[in-house]
Amino acid sequence: MRRGLIEPGHPDVSVQRQCELLSLPRSTHYYRPAVETAANLEVMRWIDAQYLETPYYGSRRMEAALNAEGFGVNRKRVQRLMRVMGLEGLQPKRATTTRGEGHRIFPYLLRNVVISHPDQVWSADITYLPLRGGFVYLTAVMDWYSRYVLSWQLSNRLDGSFCLEALDEALRHAQPKIFNTDQGTQFTCAAFTNRLLDRAVAVSMDGRGRALDNVFIERLWKSVKYEDIYLKDYATVDEVYDGLAAYFAKYNHERHHQALDYLTPAKVYEWGAEVQSRRRVERMA
Repeated sequence: MRRGLIEPGHPDVSVQRQCELLSLPRSTHYYRPAVETAANLEVMRWIDAQYLETPYYGSRRMEAALNAEGFGVNRKRVQRLMRVMGLEGLQPKRATTTRGEGHRIFPYLLRNVVISHPDQVWSADITYLPLRGGFVYLTAVMDWYSRYVLSWQLSNRLDGSFCLEALDEALRHAQPKIFNTDQGTQFTCAAFTNRLLDRAVAVSMDGRGRALDNVFIERLWKSVKYEDIYLKDYATVDEVYDGLAAYFAKYNHERHHQALDYLTPAKVYEWGAEVQSRRRVERMA
């Protein structure tokens, strides 16, 4: 309802100020998606689906695969579009993992770690979402133990503000012992890492070129796209926002996961949190 009150063309009050007055994060209001030509959007949609299946494809393999499908593209064009999408062209790693000058990089803390309870490890990532006339970016914060999606935000730019908004939303409910991300500038900036360090949360970051270090959220992106985005073919940002709100509610509370003994993420998260709470009370007794 509050998003519907925003007037993009208001002569006196900017969209940013309207969001502040309505207590809306700026990233919750996108009156237009990022755009490319129709031909490029078609290529990007195909690249997106192919990358979900073969995340190790760089621009050379992607060019060959595209041309085998009859697109007739050159490598320079493929490289540019993959950069726009947040995909690195030469190695199996994200372009969003490009290190920011002066940004702090943390070691990967999760190798051989046994995940035994909720709020032990959270992770975040960014992915590209195709729309009928453009595209947006999606970020989400996930609990590793339960696969529960704690928060998510959309943006039409690859800046760090929407990632920070998603983090703040998740931290309003709980906090993890370890928070894992890739080495993208959105996650290595001081605003993001300090938010965690100030709460005594250990920061973990994927190794360069190791997209599968954050494997659970990579699987989430595949589910989101095959079960919702590709099927619905959303035309506007408002449509995809409302559609994702419904999808994540179903994903958390209705979708039974084989890896969770066919329980829902919400049920596993709630049960696990209750067990941890009882154990803390018993230790204090």
